[in-house]
Amino acid sequence: MNNSYLGLVDQTFNFPQEGIEVEEGYLKFNGIDLKALIKKHGTPLKVSYLPKIGININKAKQYFAAAMKRHKYEGRYFYCYCTKSSHFSFVVEEALKHDIHLETSYAYDIDIINQLYKKRKINKDINIVCNGFKQKPYTTRIAKLINSGFKNVIPVLDNKDELQMYKRSIKSKEPFKLGIRIAAEEEPSFPFYTSRLGIRAKDVLEFYVDEIEGNEDKFQLKMLHIFLNKGIKDDIYYWSELRKSINLYCQLKKICPELDSINIGGGFPIKHSLAFEYDYQFMINEIISNIKSACKKAKVPVPNIYTEFGSYTVGESMAHIYSVIGEKTQNDRETWYMIDSSFITTLPDTWGIGEKFLMLPINKWNNEYQRVVLGGITCDGHDYYDSEEHINEVFLPKIRNDNGVGGLGVPSIEASPKNTAETDNEPLYVGFFHTGAYQDQISGYGGIKHCLIPSPKHIILEYDKNGKLIEWVYAKQQTSQSMLKILGYLR
Repeated sequence: MNNSYLGLVDQTFNFPQEGIEVEEGYLKFNGIDLKALIKKHGTPLKVSYLPKIGININKAKQYFAAAMKRHKYEGRYFYCYCTKSSHFSFVVEEALKHDIHLETSYAYDIDIINQLYKKRKINKDINIVCNGFKQKPYTTRIAKLINSGFKNVIPVLDNKDELQMYKRSIKSKEPFKLGIRIAAEEEPSFPFYTSRLGIRAKDVLEFYVDEIEGNEDKFQLKMLHIFLNKGIKDDIYYWSELRKSINLYCQLKKICPELDSINIGGGFPIKHSLAFEYDYQFMINEIISNIKSACKKAKVPVPNIYTEFGSYTVGESMAHIYSVIGEKTQNDRETWYMIDSSFITTLPDTWGIGEKFLMLPINKWNNEYQRVVLGGITCDGHDYYDSEEHINEVFLPKIRNDNGVGGLGVPSIEASPKNTAETDNEPLYVGFFHTGAYQDQISGYGGIKHCLIPSPKHIILEYDKNGKLIEWVYAKQQTSQSMLKILGYLR
């Protein structure tokens, strides 16, 4: 029986998998030599592989194109990127290379739109879907964007009062577009029944008749928006909520000829485990089929379909890499591997909502494995990672084999003979993959971190115009001086 970590993975999963493979005892991420990156940059380290963004965008477009062709669907599909997943310019600009549109959530998003226009990354024909509960700074910026000639800005009304703000401030010659967000019923496990976002479904028709109908020369309802926190999943809850929204579209379409789109939001899952299985094509086929069937029954034209994929767009493009800098046995059942950073500060979803990421060792795949708990270096008792998505445990290679070879050391990789990576006297390196969505937004990029743990070095990998993979440093590891300045100790 093979008791190595590689043997465990081979026996448990279909391995290797797309973007994840082992070569000469070291893990490769989308073909990237992680060993070389660690040797050059050390750890902790964040790696963004930008080509993955375009790969996922184009996959989704192909799925929708195939489903629409299969069902002879006459509406169009619009892929929007949800900027709140990652606002970084290198992410948004990479996504825009693939003919996509944008979704915003707050006032400062509009400032990003203006900068993208100045840099000629977008033009005024782009679709911009404006979501969120909007304060005056947000509605004012939306109005200015529309007044400046952006033709396809769609403020999605989150409440009934929001429309009044646009009536006062939008002065465009052409009628401006509107969307309405439907307040979805939450899944049974939620602590409340109905989403705080949007307008109650039973109030939408009345609101349209009272406030929008008859003003088509000034503004037009173009979109119904639905988003479910649970995401797009093949279960009774998702299909029930989707059908409610489609039926509401059909009712409105009969009295509102301008209405031509449904926005089903985001919610495509990404791989957080080697056991991940999700049939994207099946789900999209079913969505298209459900919409067409309901519209045919109601005898109304099918809508255009918008999506707002955030995690799906950017999540699988990033990895966090750590060194195991200490091993502690606290009792007969628990062995701790201490990493050279913090989960709370670098992967806050693991701490805040119990999120699981695809976690794999970079080296020592031929060592025996053991059950461990990963611990961060803050003094917080919650700074740990103890289970994976597919199992309520974490298994990693032993730092030392039974013969004593291997171990803790300075986090740098020395040259080693071919196929003998497990004999190197080097630390165990652990990678968390598909971490590109929300983690920097939630933890606060470059600010003050818990226990003053610095933000890791961040490198970007992308292809140049000649198809050559290039590497550049986006941010060095955060310094004590930068933190002391924020805290007022340095002027």
